[in-house]
Amino acid sequence: MKLIIAIVQPHKLEDVLQELEKAEIHLKTVTNVLGCGRQKGRTEVYRGRKETGGLLKKVRLEIAVNDQFVKPAIEAIIRGAKTGNIGDGKIFIQNLDECIRIRTEEKGHEAIG
Repeated sequence: MKLIIAIVQPHKLEDVLQELEKAEIHLKTVTNVLGCGRQKGRTEVYRGRKETGGLLKKVRLEIAVNDQFVKPAIEAIIRGAKTGNIGDGKIFIQNLDECIRIRTEEKGHEAIG
């Protein structure tokens, strides 16, 4: 089991979510976050408004998957988020030691689905 964390541009969120659905990856958590990378203080246009400064608006997706879904999830995120410009985001992959579904108390691979 793996936990995939992706940081992407807010305006690409819908594209990423659509690609994940096409890849049959349905369980995800989405959070609005602030962050910066190589673009540092670079000006960025978001929804017609210029944003400058060290911290820019980003979206964080957390997706728990069984091992056979890691590659399809990564490919879906890249297809949805990639613009070819600085600031497209990052994907982090961590081992997931345990997962427990609260409702049924299922554990491990069965809890993820």
